[in-house]
Amino acid sequence: MSYVIGGRPLAERLVAEMPDFVRRVLHELIERVPAYGQLPAEELSGDISRVIEGTLRAFAEVLRTRELPSPDELRFLRESAARRAEEGVPIDVVLTAYHVGIQVVWDVLVPEARPEEVGEVLALNALAMRYLQVVTPVVSAGYLDERQTMFDDERSARQTLLTGLLAGTVEGPGPYVVLALHVPPHPDELLPGVDASVAGRRKLRRLRTELERHSREPVLSSLGVDGGLALLPGEDLPLDRIVADVTRAAGVPLTVAAVAAPPSGVATAAGLAREVLLVALRSGPGLYRLADVLLEYQLSRPSAALEPLAAIVAPLTEELAGTLEVYLRRGSRRPAATELHVHPNTVDYRLRRVAELTGLDPTRIEHVTLLSAALAAQRARP
Repeated sequence: MSYVIGGRPLAERLVAEMPDFVRRVLHELIERVPAYGQLPAEELSGDISRVIEGTLRAFAEVLRTRELPSPDELRFLRESAARRAEEGVPIDVVLTAYHVGIQVVWDVLVPEARPEEVGEVLALNALAMRYLQVVTPVVSAGYLDERQTMFDDERSARQTLLTGLLAGTVEGPGPYVVLALHVPPHPDELLPGVDASVAGRRKLRRLRTELERHSREPVLSSLGVDGGLALLPGEDLPLDRIVADVTRAAGVPLTVAAVAAPPSGVATAAGLAREVLLVALRSGPGLYRLADVLLEYQLSRPSAALEPLAAIVAPLTEELAGTLEVYLRRGSRRPAATELHVHPNTVDYRLRRVAELTGLDPTRIEHVTLLSAALAAQRARP
């Protein structure tokens, strides 16, 4: 038997005044939820209004029978949620609509309750709560299933495009910046008792999310927990900022090689980015372009000069080679001493030993280029 409020069965009144209730619910949704106000007018007056009416009629049946929705009625709600997912309406907006609908019915009808109908009001409140408890998971499941299907389709399409670009068999909209990334383990991955695979996936998710945040178009990527490739659409991108933000999000020092390319050149650019990354790994984390590692890159190519160059610094101990590298990078003894945490006189002594063992004086400008090349050749050797 239907609930009676104000001396009249609620279900009967809800059905009789359905157009007015639909307008009230639609108005409340537009007022309370900005996303609804941004929908096209034809959608609001068409599909959205029909869904509101269908939902209210289903709730009227609940009021009439005092029983929760049937499987067929729940199927309608699930399909409606799937359509909202297709349209990109956020799930919180979808769920809010059901709560607003119940509240509108309550606000309009319950104030008319007579003193002898207080028991009916309490029973109605309990039924409304059970109704939302049943409807919410059904709507959520319909929405999320559709989103997962859409995500799988989109991921498949992205993977197909990425594979084609890397194989040189298709062209995307382009241009692209190809990034080759080396991603070291996060400290959480190395902690005893912590599931390293979970920590690694969390790191990767943060990295991917940050990459997507910097792009208006989908980012094509084949990334694992230790790195991989990513294609950023566009040109003249603020790569230094992007890499800094992605590094911060990942929580580990990334080494990234970047090569710009038109769609037809992605395959070649990917190969070059991987090679630049291999060279850059010897220099430490950061963003590298080919211009940043020209000498090291060239010396990493097969050449008859590679072994003779490396042989120049072969007599040096690890300590002497490290001091030489820091001195050449810093340009003078005091900054080098500061970085090495030694006295400047110690740097002088080590540089004299370098000169004795190699025959080249690091303090003479005419010897600096050859010593730099020799160090690069030594690093480039397998």
